[in-house]
Amino acid sequence: MPASTGAASLTTKTLDVLAAFTSAQPRLSLSEVARRSGLALTTTHRIVTDLVGWGALERTQAGDYELGLRLWEIASLAPRGLPLREVALPIMEDLYEATHENVQLAVRDHLEIVYLERLTGRGAVPVLTRVGGRFAMHSTGVGLVLLAHAPAPVQEEVLGNRLRRWTPHTVTDPVHLRSVLADVRRHDVAISDRQVTSDAVSVACPVRGADDSVVAALSVVFHAVGPISPQAITPALRAASRTISRLLGSPTARQQPRGSRRRPGGPNNAERSGFAG
Repeated sequence: MPASTGAASLTTKTLDVLAAFTSAQPRLSLSEVARRSGLALTTTHRIVTDLVGWGALERTQAGDYELGLRLWEIASLAPRGLPLREVALPIMEDLYEATHENVQLAVRDHLEIVYLERLTGRGAVPVLTRVGGRFAMHSTGVGLVLLAHAPAPVQEEVLGNRLRRWTPHTVTDPVHLRSVLADVRRHDVAISDRQVTSDAVSVACPVRGADDSVVAALSVVFHAVGPISPQAITPALRAASRTISRLLGSPTARQQPRGSRRRPGGPNNAERSGFAG
């Protein structure tokens, strides 16, 4: 619950009201909003009324409140959100068609990752993530990639905190995790083997922007026991992340991999992702 005080600004109080809504509780009554935001009921009523008028909140037929589409409209303008997703989505679709498992795109927001997109199917392994959701960095494939390429102060803050253990395979020892991150930087690929759920493996690669910095991570999450293995999926995942990076203007991604040869007429989406034929 946000720790609002009498000295908090109106902006802070308004943000506290919006933060009261979560994926577990997307609809709240006015009293629930007040309780979860830590604000007085009269203050909450005034802020909620303004937010409904602006479109940030909407009132349901039952009289509860939920987040409004106006927020999505504003959030879609974030440069690390919709534009990146639109560039990556065709390549992600190729990966999904080849695997029918979860294909995910995520970015880092300080000490957590935020999922911009996830493609999944009926037979895909269940995951704990959702589009727009946040997750810790130390255990997922995309999180390991983004943590490995994060600034040193961010890495030290994550490693200095208590690392949550989801399964017996979750790496929670800071010394071991440092070694894992070094391997991720060395090989440009991260493998999270049953670290979040006991039936899922995630393989992830970095996505680089116009200045060659890592701006996102792309992953495939698949059944731990099944036809897909990390060794089998890694070449296609590398090709897909490289294609997205090239479309974003990454100088190194524009350099043709050694030994490759472009087909006349240019590659289609499947060829770019390594799934032609």
